[in-house]
Amino acid sequence: MQTFGRIIGLGAIAAAAIALTACGSNDDKSAAPSSSTSAAAAAQKQAPSKGRECTADDIGVTGGFGVAPVITIPDSCDPPKQLIVKDLVEGSGPGAEVGQQLTMNYSLVTWSNKKKLDSSFDRGTPFQLTLGAGKVIQGWDQGLVGVQQGARRLLIVPPDLGYGAGGRGVAPNETLVFVTDAVAVGKS
Repeated sequence: MQTFGRIIGLGAIAAAAIALTACGSNDDKSAAPSSSTSAAAAAQKQAPSKGRECTADDIGVTGGFGVAPVITIPDSCDPPKQLIVKDLVEGSGPGAEVGQQLTMNYSLVTWSNKKKLDSSFDRGTPFQLTLGAGKVIQGWDQGLVGVQQGARRLLIVPPDLGYGAGGRGVAPNETLVFVTDAVAVGKS
């Protein structure tokens, strides 16, 4: 299983090196895609539409705050093209602002195969980040603004705010579905 750091972090901080080793914001966006990457992207683009985009309410999530969620992605709708943010459990206190330290637990399921790619819950170690610092995917930097401590938030991240052309264990043009728990907001 790939670590979340392989998807969202840059791996520059030594303390987070294991979680962040290859999870950078997409360093490879400017690189030309390989023929296998192009073929995979073309196959995804040719998938027939199901007639509507999924909403947050279409995604199944079981488990409460602090418990590893089970995420279910339906077959009856298309992945959304815009970032979707929905609090599943409300938190308390002030909402997170750009520049604040966050401590998050998360679970990630990829849309194309509906399988868990990574989970800090499984590792037993929350993930720390500075909101808006560009050290995580744009979907997190944008989608976690306003999150309150104790909140469980669903993020459905389209490819352009996630990992774009893919790589490091993420398929090209992959939509990412995260369930995040805000363990601490504004505290290290």
